[in-house]
Amino acid sequence: MSDLQPLIAAIEEAASPAELIGAVRSLATAQLTAGIPTLIKVLGYNNPGAAAVAVGGLVQLGDVAVGPLLEQLDGYNYGARAYAIRALAAIAHPQALTVLLDAAATDFAPSVRRAATKGVGYLRWEQVPTAERPQAQMQGLKILLQVSDDADWAIRYAAVVGLQALGEAAVEAAISQPIRDRLHCLAATDPDLATRARASLASDRLSPQPHSPLTVCC
Repeated sequence: MSDLQPLIAAIEEAASPAELIGAVRSLATAQLTAGIPTLIKVLGYNNPGAAAVAVGGLVQLGDVAVGPLLEQLDGYNYGARAYAIRALAAIAHPQALTVLLDAAATDFAPSVRRAATKGVGYLRWEQVPTAERPQAQMQGLKILLQVSDDADWAIRYAAVVGLQALGEAAVEAAISQPIRDRLHCLAATDPDLATRARASLASDRLSPQPHSPLTVCC
């Protein structure tokens, strides 16, 4: 605790944005579990640089930060929520699945939805109990397929990335086949060039064999 207090005090007493970033970096580098609440608090500051450093510190702390992040999700400050979702997505602990699914599907902030959408795919699925994994992956598939039809091209792009990651971790054909079909469809029909290209790459990686001409698209 004696090591923590000066680090927190430096954040609270920072007199400039640059000084705040430096103070947050010192706390993040210290990797103190007791500093997690302060790092989470920084996510809501009006300082993107400090928030980004705090996210990096939380990600480095890993699984121990997941519980506090979930407990302290900010429903009013969309910036803080976006950074928290990014941290949860990067840590990729299965405990965050429900929050990531909800954020990907319903959050009003596009930045939150993009981070959550990628996070669903990159979850550490091997840590989900074997008996529960198919159902959990099916929940992820449902949301990613829904999001892949979003009006925002950047969210569709994130869905492609998430679908590829989920496809690589899928344990059942009932999950992997719809992913391959959807990626094939997006590669052929998405109105955004970058999304089509990314979907084509993902489709090729998951389906090295050519698609049947009988495949029904979209």
